[in-house]
Amino acid sequence: MTITTPPPPWALLAELTHACPLHCGYCSNPLELQRRSTELTTEHWADVFGQAADMGVLHTHLSGGEPLLRDDIVDLTREAVTAGLYTQLVTSGEGLSADRLDALTAAGLHSVQLSVQHADPVLSDTIAGRTSFRNKREAAHLVKRRGLPLGLNVVLHRHNLDALDDILRLALDWEADRIELANTQFYGWGLLNRSALMPTHAQLAHASATVTRWRDRRDTTLDITWVEPDHFTGTPKPCMGGWGAVSLTVTPDGTVLPCPAASSIPDLDPPTVREHPLRWIWERSPAFNRYRGTDWMPAPCRTCDRKNEDFGGCRCQAYALTGDASRTDPACRLAPDHSIVTSLAHAAAEPDALVPRRHTRRRAGPQRVVGRDR
Repeated sequence: MTITTPPPPWALLAELTHACPLHCGYCSNPLELQRRSTELTTEHWADVFGQAADMGVLHTHLSGGEPLLRDDIVDLTREAVTAGLYTQLVTSGEGLSADRLDALTAAGLHSVQLSVQHADPVLSDTIAGRTSFRNKREAAHLVKRRGLPLGLNVVLHRHNLDALDDILRLALDWEADRIELANTQFYGWGLLNRSALMPTHAQLAHASATVTRWRDRRDTTLDITWVEPDHFTGTPKPCMGGWGAVSLTVTPDGTVLPCPAASSIPDLDPPTVREHPLRWIWERSPAFNRYRGTDWMPAPCRTCDRKNEDFGGCRCQAYALTGDASRTDPACRLAPDHSIVTSLAHAAAEPDALVPRRHTRRRAGPQRVVGRDR
């Protein structure tokens, strides 16, 4: 395989920890969550931030799990800012006290993205698996009082799609600058709970109309991002702007991935910053070059006029649904395996029970759910 040096990435997702006080069943983290004892040190992360900036990365999401569970989160923020990166804290709001936020602001934190499960406090706490709505509301107010940009991230599914109007009103009440309405991506715990989370066609049609109506309003400047649910559209979502094209993910133990869910592909053999420089990983590693460009594509992707728009769809979803990451994403209406997706999208009206996200013991084999709900 001929390797052509790709343009540098612009974004780094820094998964500082997989630990989290919430137990959301839609979480896209892997079922085998990495233990605190395996996490990169402050010094390791400082080196990662410096290498990323030297490559041309501009923006880093300080994420998890819950990044505020890192005792060194202020130091990590300072290191990222010192390296020249725009920093966004991606948080559940748990642990974001006034003193903690003041320290983060003093360290140079640029913005905050706060997760929201529902506009109703009781239902929000139910989805999150613990009492947390009050802390989220207080965290939002603290962020705005310090003059930081505030974004909300809402993972949408069968249990909150019908409340979209209320969720958007909550964004206004909390003075959010931006809200991302991300229909569930079926990876990790989200894949395990697919049957419990899968919305109905009627829910999605109503939600899409709601988003259109809110975007047409002239009395708000709220920036609304709506992530299409590709199980229903027949058009696969672009794979992170193309596999290894615009961003990279560093997991808590230093494994580097072309996308956050790529650890689910069992033979990928992703590299680690403990063993290789970040630039080599991005430019030369087999894992990052595996699905770059279009040469790897099977039919019908290879001759499709959308191949440079959707990049063949999601490699992780292709693996989860077919057992082969090189297959055409079954979300595409032209895919040989599209019937898998249509059967899931028309699943029975009664969903399975939601399994809460928790640390689990290491399993013997890779996670894969092929064409069924378990």
